Formats: sequence, structure tokens, C-alpha cells
Amino acid sequence: MTARDFLVSAREALPALISPQPVGRRVRQAIAATRRAVGCNTNLGIVLLLAPMAAAAAHGGGLQASLAQVLEDLTAADARECFAAIVMAQPAGLGQADAADVHEAPQITLLEAMQLAANRDRIALQYASGYADVFATMEAIRELRARWRSLAWAVTAGFLDLLSSFPDSHIQRKHGPAAAARVQARVSSLASAVKACENPRSFLPAMKQLDRELKADGINPGTSADLTVASVAALLLSELPATVRSGDDPRI
Repeated sequence: MTARDFLVSAREALPALISPQPVGRRVRQAIAATRRAVGCNTNLGIVLLLAPMAAAAAHGGGLQASLAQVLEDLTAADARECFAAIVMAQPAGLGQADAADVHEAPQITLLEAMQLAANRDRIALQYASGYADVFATMEAIRELRARWRSLAWAVTAGFLDLLSSFPDSHIQRKHGPAAAARVQARVSSLASAVKACENPRSFLPAMKQLDRELKADGINPGTSADLTVASVAALLLSELPATVRSGDDPRI
């Protein structure tokens, strides 16, 4: 994968994500478009997180309250579409589950399926918890952006904070619990120091060293990255005027 793959994936997935259709269909169509464009899994977690958020944003009102209603209204049809998208994306470390296995036709709603998987997957936990990690990180990014006057550095700190707060699900599936715990511990002091500092740029050498270490070990903290994207999306969506979010603004 290259950075360009992620940019192309974002462009190709966006039309399905914001189209006025059920959440599950948004997910499946976005992943199908991504596979056609780049031929690999760049954005499954992002799409699973953003599809309900996009639907909630179109409802108007407070994003968090609207999202809670979208999650509550998810159906078994949404589960079927999302299961098909997950199989299509072929994420690393995808195994089989005793209940609501993605290789079988679901008999429960998408929210119920995510609740069953919440203890082993942080993306699923967002559905089960009302996106608790996402909204907490959104507020942290908002505060850091105001302090540093930089969204980019605030997002970087938000990512490090997520990576240090819990074992990354993607690392855990691909490399095992011990590797995920090692990365969490490795990042902990750096994340705390960055959040407390006045000039995050001074930590750039340490961040680059962390990046080199992870790449040398073939480790991709993908779940933390996906949650970071969702947190930034929540921030930007929450700051849009209601007319823009509902599609009533004549400028869009």
C-alpha cells in the first residue's frame, strides 16, 4: 500500500458513503468501489465507522444523538450488506466466530452483531458504545487544536493517545495480544508527553523513530488510525451548519 492508495480509496468510497440509502448498502458499495480502484483493503474500518456517521449527519440535530438513533435502527439487511463487505475487503487476521460469523447469513441486526464482536474488535465496540472512543478523541482533538492552533498536530496527538489507551485490534488480530500490548506500552510515554507539551513539533524525531520501528516489524496500528479518522470526521461534521449537514444548503 502507498499513501496514494488511501487518497484514491477516500475519493472512490465517498459517493456511496454519503448517498441517501441504508447504512449497510453504503458500506458494501463503498468497499466495492475501493476494491475496484486499489485492489486491497485500505479502508474497511473507516467505512464501517463513517457510514452510520454520514447517515446521522444527514438527519440534522446533534450528531451524537442522531448517531445513537441510526445505530438503534440498524437491521438484519444492514448486517448482510456489511458482512458481504467485510468478506470482500479480506482484512488481515479475519477468522471465524462462534456467533454472527461474517461468512454466514446473519439472523440478527448489525448493531446486535457488533455487540457480539465488541469484546474483540474496537470498531465493533464503537457501535456497541455509541462511539465512545470517537467522541472522547474528538473532544481531545478540539482542545489541542485550540491550544496549538493546528488541526494536523492535534490529530497526530489524538492518534497517539488512542494507540496508547488500549491494544490495537488490528495488531492483535495479525500479530497477537503480546505484540499489541508491547506497542501500547511503547507509545504510552510519548503520547502523554506530546499531549502535555506546548510545541508538539519538538517530538517529531521521536515520532519518526516510532514510525521506523513499527515499519521494521511490519506492524500497522490500523484500528487506531481508523478511529482517528472517525474522530476527525465527528469534529468536522459537528462544526458544520445544520443546513449543510442536512443537504439543504444551496451552496452544495
